[in-house]
Amino acid sequence: MNKHIIDAKGKAPGRVATEVAVFLMGKNRTDFTRNRIPNVEVEVTNAASMKLDAKKLKAKSYFSHSGFPGNLKRRSQDYVIRTKGHQEILRRAVYGMLPKNKLRALMMKNLKIK
Repeated sequence: MNKHIIDAKGKAPGRVATEVAVFLMGKNRTDFTRNRIPNVEVEVTNAASMKLDAKKLKAKSYFSHSGFPGNLKRRSQDYVIRTKGHQEILRRAVYGMLPKNKLRALMMKNLKIK
């Protein structure tokens, strides 16, 4: 199993997330195929010291819906960091960059954020 360690200190969450998504999909490998998950593990260190924009903490929103009418929940980035930590910001960014198919959940299992 290949292991990639990425240091997120001083980097924007989106920049780190694109780097992680490429490794998780296996696009950096010569034997890349879309229908197979590579045998790789990606570890992100120093997620708490990522560079976060003060204006975006209030402006950026994350949405979730329970499926019932009128139950759309809107949470600011600041709220998500206070309740779930910096790791959740990076996890959601990577999740959105992976392909929307059955392999996405399996790829996310290979991501470790510290």
